[in-house]
Order: sequence, then C-alpha cells, then structure tokens
Amino acid sequence: MGSYLNPGSDLFEMALQSQIFVDKSGLIEKTNRCVRTLQRYLCVSRPRRFGKSMAADMLAAYYDRSTDTDALFRNLKIGRSETYKNIGISMM
Repeated sequence: MGSYLNPGSDLFEMALQSQIFVDKSGLIEKTNRCVRTLQRYLCVSRPRRFGKSMAADMLAAYYDRSTDTDALFRNLKIGRSETYKNIGISMM
C-alpha cells in the first residue's frame, strides 16, 4: 500500500454504491477512542482480500476535512455512535 495524503472520499463513495458493501464502520469508533492518546498508532491487519484498502478509504473519508461526508456515514453503524459527531470538534 502507500502513503495517503488527503485522498478524499471518492473511493469510499464508490464502495458504498457497490452491491457487496459490508458495513465495517465500527472500526471508526475504535479509532476515535485512540485519537490523541499514546495508542494513536493503529495496525489494521487482516488476511488477504478482507477489506484493508476499503477500511483505509473509509477512515480517510471519515477524517477528511475538505468536504462534508455526513451523508456517507449517517446511515451506517457509526452514525448511531456517540463519538460520531463529537470527534471532529475535539480534534480541532
């Protein structure tokens, strides 16, 4: 894989339109708990073909500040989480 520098949300939007999309947005809630802590470095390890790139695209879209991605996430599992709206405010 490579380094991502502001990749945007286009790849995650494409994944949402896919017929085989599986909601793994619970990973965002676990990531939110690690923001601004000593455990801020995460390793998302999965077997081959288990969605590591899609998870990276989802995280990049969620933390993207260049566009409002609320429409992408409000109907997913993370939309029901209490950290969904609060994390953006505390990171500023």
